[in-house]
Amino acid sequence: MALATRTRKGTRTPARTGSPAPSFWGSTLGKKAVMAVSGLIMLGYLVVHMLGNLKIFFGADEFNGYAHWLRTLGSPFLHHEWALWIVRVLLVAAVVAHGVSAYQLSRRDIKARPVKYAHKRRRASYATRTMRWGGIILGLFIVWHLLDLTTLTVNERAWAGHPYENVLATFSTWYGNTIYLVAMAALGLHVRHGFWAAAQTLGAGRARRDKVLKTTANALALLLFAGFVSVPVAVMTGVVS
Repeated sequence: MALATRTRKGTRTPARTGSPAPSFWGSTLGKKAVMAVSGLIMLGYLVVHMLGNLKIFFGADEFNGYAHWLRTLGSPFLHHEWALWIVRVLLVAAVVAHGVSAYQLSRRDIKARPVKYAHKRRRASYATRTMRWGGIILGLFIVWHLLDLTTLTVNERAWAGHPYENVLATFSTWYGNTIYLVAMAALGLHVRHGFWAAAQTLGAGRARRDKVLKTTANALALLLFAGFVSVPVAVMTGVVS
């Protein structure tokens, strides 16, 4: 709202105001909020996805039946695979929003501190210092994972309509296991710091809650890492075959 200033003749003229406030997306807080909410959406999906993956321990019929159910979810109200595509679109939107906000915040941080510190000192945990590289690793893994088990492009022994057998084919190769294990390690570190950062951004961080939030972040990271990694380990050791 513009302020008025009095002139010699008693009339009032609008005074100059500062630059307009930045939009929600244009502000640093807005970008952090977008990154936090999109991250929590992806975290929720990861928990559900991990639980679905664990059905592989109950045999081919159970796992393939679960994969078929995902494609008929919402039937007959929704057509075949509509629910699955809705989830995919929402996830792509969350990934893009998360990645763009993270990149822009990183660039903003660099511009705000163009001169490096004279004395190098580790000011954060390993997870914090590797968040950016972890994000890149996970982004590349998502592309690989889709080409491997969704489009079956890079899965040499893929068999359309047989997800159980395709998972076995993926984890029967050294490179499939290596890519997956490295990505899950990056995921664990990313979740450990990301959950804590999201809680702080959304105002959940308080002195009395800090210990609970840190414990929750560590538990989620460990749970997701162990749950996802258990599948390739089970295939490699012959528990699942």
